[in-house]
Amino acid sequence: MSREFDVVVYGATGFTGRLVAEYLNTQYAGSDIKWAMAGRSQDKLEAVRSEMGISGDIPLIVANSNEPSTLADMASRTKAICTTVGPYQLYGDPVIQACVDKGTDYVDLSGEPAWMHDTITKYGVAAKASGARIVHSCGFDSIPFDLGVYFMQKHAIANHGGPCTAVRGRVRKMKGTFSGGTAASFFETMKRAGQQPEVLDWLKDPFSLTPEFSGPTQPSGHKPIFEADLDSWSAPFIMASINTKNVHRSNALLGHMYGADFTYDEMIMTGPGEQGEAAANYVANDKSMATNPPKPGEGPSKEERETGFYDVMYVGDAPDGHRIIASVIGDKDPGYGSTSKMIAESALCLARDIDRSATPGGVYTTAPAMGDALINRLEAYAGLKFAIEG
Repeated sequence: MSREFDVVVYGATGFTGRLVAEYLNTQYAGSDIKWAMAGRSQDKLEAVRSEMGISGDIPLIVANSNEPSTLADMASRTKAICTTVGPYQLYGDPVIQACVDKGTDYVDLSGEPAWMHDTITKYGVAAKASGARIVHSCGFDSIPFDLGVYFMQKHAIANHGGPCTAVRGRVRKMKGTFSGGTAASFFETMKRAGQQPEVLDWLKDPFSLTPEFSGPTQPSGHKPIFEADLDSWSAPFIMASINTKNVHRSNALLGHMYGADFTYDEMIMTGPGEQGEAAANYVANDKSMATNPPKPGEGPSKEERETGFYDVMYVGDAPDGHRIIASVIGDKDPGYGSTSKMIAESALCLARDIDRSATPGGVYTTAPAMGDALINRLEAYAGLKFAIEG
């Protein structure tokens, strides 16, 4: 595909979009990567480019979700669009439509399963026809989890007789914040659920993103439990509802590489004993996302972003009886610092590394769309480490 740019960052004047632009400018200065910043206002784009210390040679594109012709022009100029403009159920459809029409790849940070359910049915056939690869959830939700399970299962298949039929994702440590965009997306989803009762069913169903397949009953992960084999209490993890759906969609798109009877759940570990139990109960009853959510456009300071991190463990028993422990560790604040790097590398991976013969057009999750190529990029450039620990 011959296009002017490899990647256009749409929403470059927003908090996360700024970080994506800053990352591309720093990581790929002097390289042959061609990218541009896009947003609604030329003046704001110029101001952000200057404020972030981004080269004046980086082109600016004025585009607006309310003006489809501007989106079409943007999509026609680039191999991939990286959009941070959410909530996606409010602003995502026109961007996807432009990408589908122009055969342009698309990545976002969506953690909105009801909207993603819509895009699969609405754009799947047309994306396949045009060659556009539409890839949702290219940030902390759900890259470490989706690719972490994929990485573990590839190891199990290659070394231990087949995939693990049950995998537990456990957040061992995490320092950081969830984004204001995540909170806004949650409230928009709840608003829609109040108007469309079937949306609640989609949110509850772990297979709502695999419309042609429904697997076995899954662990709920809705209340604290003590896991003796891990010597730790585990509490509900707020992002499990989207991550688990993406993992099951990946399994389906990979031809049930993990098995048709695969089960998967996610929780956050709080430690052993009474202290661990108290922490698990605190996490389970924390309502701060609902009562005091972060606001879109706001985020942590640079110091907070730089000192953040996360460590996620995956545990499963292989067919030969071997217990496999895998991990994904990331530097930087998960909701902003690491997320901005992950979505940038996802866009570049589609634009530069993934041939359409290997990944044709369609609506994807990260593992079947990019798999090992994205893992390699994330380890090389984005501060992630994938490991088999046992």
